[in-house]
Amino acid sequence: MGGQAGIQALEPRPGDPEITPELVDEHGITRGEYDQIRDVLGRDATYTELGLFSALWSEHCGYKNSKPLLKLLPTEAPWVLQGPGENAGVIDIGDGYAVAFKIESHNHPSAIEPYQGAATGVGGILRDVFTMGARPIAVLDALRFGPLSSPRVRYLFAGVVKGVGDYGNCVGIPNIGGETWFDESYEGNPLVNAMAIGLMKKEDLIRATASGPGNPILAVGARTGRDGIHGATFASEELSDEADARRPQVQVGDPFTEKLLLEASLELIRSGHIVGIQDMGAAGLASASTEMAARAGTGVDIDVARVPVREPGMTPYEILLSESQERMLVVAKAGHEDEVVRILEKWELEAAVIGRVTDDGLYRVREGDRIVAEIPGRAIVDCPTYTRDAIESQEVRRLREWDPGELATIDDDRTPSEKLLSLMGAPNIASKAWVHEQYDSTVRTNTVQPPGGDAGVLRIRDTRRGIAATVDCNARYVYLDPRRGGMIAVAEAARNLVCVGARPRAVTDNLNFGNPHKPEVYFQLRESTLGMAEACRALETPVVGGNVSLYNENPRGAIFPTPVVGMVGVIDDVSKSIGAAFRTAGDAILLLGRNTEELGASEYLKTIHGRTAGQVPRVDLATERSLQHAVLAMIDAGLLASAHDCAEGGLAVCLAESAVFRLEEPRGFEVTLEDDLPMDALLFGEAQGRIVVSCTEADVDGVLELATAHGVPARRIGTVGEADGDATIEIQATATTVRVPATELALEYHTAIPRIMAAPESAGAVGD
Repeated sequence: MGGQAGIQALEPRPGDPEITPELVDEHGITRGEYDQIRDVLGRDATYTELGLFSALWSEHCGYKNSKPLLKLLPTEAPWVLQGPGENAGVIDIGDGYAVAFKIESHNHPSAIEPYQGAATGVGGILRDVFTMGARPIAVLDALRFGPLSSPRVRYLFAGVVKGVGDYGNCVGIPNIGGETWFDESYEGNPLVNAMAIGLMKKEDLIRATASGPGNPILAVGARTGRDGIHGATFASEELSDEADARRPQVQVGDPFTEKLLLEASLELIRSGHIVGIQDMGAAGLASASTEMAARAGTGVDIDVARVPVREPGMTPYEILLSESQERMLVVAKAGHEDEVVRILEKWELEAAVIGRVTDDGLYRVREGDRIVAEIPGRAIVDCPTYTRDAIESQEVRRLREWDPGELATIDDDRTPSEKLLSLMGAPNIASKAWVHEQYDSTVRTNTVQPPGGDAGVLRIRDTRRGIAATVDCNARYVYLDPRRGGMIAVAEAARNLVCVGARPRAVTDNLNFGNPHKPEVYFQLRESTLGMAEACRALETPVVGGNVSLYNENPRGAIFPTPVVGMVGVIDDVSKSIGAAFRTAGDAILLLGRNTEELGASEYLKTIHGRTAGQVPRVDLATERSLQHAVLAMIDAGLLASAHDCAEGGLAVCLAESAVFRLEEPRGFEVTLEDDLPMDALLFGEAQGRIVVSCTEADVDGVLELATAHGVPARRIGTVGEADGDATIEIQATATTVRVPATELALEYHTAIPRIMAAPESAGAVGD
């Protein structure tokens, strides 16, 4: 196949290296892919073109190994205004309002420069939201690290949390929730996923398109430097022992410029002077300009000599691929350039016309009078896609088939009370207040439910409505059974939302996996995606956008497969929202759902016995749906005082968390369980489809009636106690009694992570 009409032969740019097979390899392009590039161009690529294809055909930008699987996810619903393919998804929340939201990863940068890696992850996801015309109103984060016993892990943990907090706090966006997990599989490759939510009037929605031949293209915001060059390619390969040498590919953020850019962008969108706007994120100017043109079916002609730079002597290759932060690409209406510049100057930001939209479909880059790249626009954004071999790991299969019943043969003199204390202090269960207290969760004064509960809640001013958001994924489940684990990630996120009174509406996902060329990793990716797709269809939560982060492994191995689910829900009357904490002595405690003998894959096995093994708990999506509808009906009727999802640590941990949710006011309770189950499975098994609720004595019958009407098993199991120095939590089962002073349990739960992080070895530079 020959080159396309209109593409001319280009002379090598003086000073650029010769295109050799070795140089192509260094750019992460296979020999077969380079043959495709030559066919498209009808010639060898220039050095600038090679860099463009390297970035835009990387996994991070092109989704070459995941795009066929992403097509399996449901993406449509009557309330979806914008699905995948834009900077962020958008849903209608009623009363003329819409929310835009998206989750993105900054894993590799955070592994080598935790503070800036995390900070710029927050900055990037905020820009994805406000380029849709939405004002950011919240951020959340999903973090994964190795065991906190490692000084290196504590350094990474501290740096990431400080980076997330500093950036969001400086811009003035509340952090309303998240999750933090620790496991050996993340020791050399932490995960930093940031989610942002923005609010807009439906009519303010704008899309990132370069439409209208002749319209000017402007670079807006910060100047372009050499930081972050080939960041997208870096994120599309495994971390090596020499990863620290990649520090120059980690961007440096400036939240104060971000705040100015946010305000300027929203004013530009409202002004009517522009037709499209996009963040210069991964692959920088190259990605933004090619994607905007592709969406509109147009071409672009860019002169990199006009791009404002902060370093002398930058080449076209460097300018196009730089990932310097706080930059936007704007397509203005012809003749409106001066008005755009005036708005930017008002906000003390630069704007420069760097090119024009064309009608020939070509992506053309100039350096003054010299053309350095000329590529059919569709060819550069439509990268090759692959379906890999998928084979389940035999080791994982053996682990899944292990029977927890074997524990009965092990001498263990720890009492159930001691085991509960150990679980409440385990980093995966213990309070994450050490994390979210470094974030401003109340700025803008719209926060109804702060971090620490099942989901964060915000009010929508001038309405009765609210929105809730959560992020969730039990990666241990996904590791042992990818399809079932993917289903549970969606189902648990939805349970988290209904526990605060929100109707689940849509999902943004972040698929974090290892190297897809390995059959066992591709198996995890495929099966978990299928599981998520099935659950999203059953629970009517379409996927409206997200991110794929592969190659999350290093010489010590791959991470646990971690498909993080970010979910947003709508509350019709935010005044009815409730939390997880028991509130009043004498309230009844009820269990919705059924206890079953399912101890496999639990936090109990990991914390108490050091095992990641066993069958993942079963999940029945129809039952989950009924449970969620029942709880929403109960909250709408004003019957519940609290609701808490039963998840990691099982029923005993769920009850204890509701009792000691507030360190300064731990409550006691008395619970009786009559189930004929092995004690460890009854107390600590993680059977799905269960929510613990509390209500007044007068409302017990109403709760039970609504449960019956929805086909949900329900029973009263206990009573909330006092909040005083003598308060005790007590669980009476057929074969044992768990009894622990509430203050002792609260101290273990709330101080576990601060105690670990106060270790002398955790000290170290985490700043910028």
